[in-house]
Amino acid sequence: MRRIPPGLGPLLLGLGLAVASHPAVAAFFGQEGASRPLTVGRLAELALNHVTLAATGLAVVTLLGVGLGLIATRARFAPFRGSIDTLAAFAQAVPPVVVVALALPVLGFGGPPTLLALTAYGIMPTLRGTVGALDAVSVEARQSAQAIGLTPAQILAYVELPLAAPGLIETLRTALILAVSVTAVGALAGASTLGTPIVAGLQNQNIAAMFQGALATAALAFLGDGLLLAIGGWLQPDHRLAAV
Repeated sequence: MRRIPPGLGPLLLGLGLAVASHPAVAAFFGQEGASRPLTVGRLAELALNHVTLAATGLAVVTLLGVGLGLIATRARFAPFRGSIDTLAAFAQAVPPVVVVALALPVLGFGGPPTLLALTAYGIMPTLRGTVGALDAVSVEARQSAQAIGLTPAQILAYVELPLAAPGLIETLRTALILAVSVTAVGALAGASTLGTPIVAGLQNQNIAAMFQGALATAALAFLGDGLLLAIGGWLQPDHRLAAV
């Protein structure tokens, strides 16, 4: 029996949700006369803004979360591991809506407070996922690398990171879903994202536009998740060996 490619399910679901967000389909969700679905052009513009903001936030979270995870798993920084985790947990303890509201007077409206909320909410799961993936690398693998004379940096690059890659992909999947969802919340701060029609739809009883924003946001999350799953499947040792 042929194996289904990793990520195919989320990718197909994401495409289905994207189709469902089309104005011709979304109009059925609204009440007659009160339904004002967004045009394809406007929806595409909001989706592009959403992807740009979410990708920027994901890049920042990946840099900080994975970086802190690498630091926390080094022997020399072992005494600070608990403190690093506590700081990351404290950052996520504040809900994104509150972070956005508190940041508005300082950072203004739009993208900056949204990026701050993305960063604060995504660091802890990224940090802990990175630590868990690296801790799962066997001691024997590290000792074998040491025995053949590899330096700590070489052990990290050629042994630990390749072996931890599947776990790191899972970590990034979680961070991506959080980034896409929190970016929608950024509409409350004036960021032009797919959360904008959701907020406006709730205020104006425009159910069609609200559903378009919600479905398109979910579509982006599933498409990104499917892409990362496909990358993770390609990184699996058995797949790489089969391709050779």
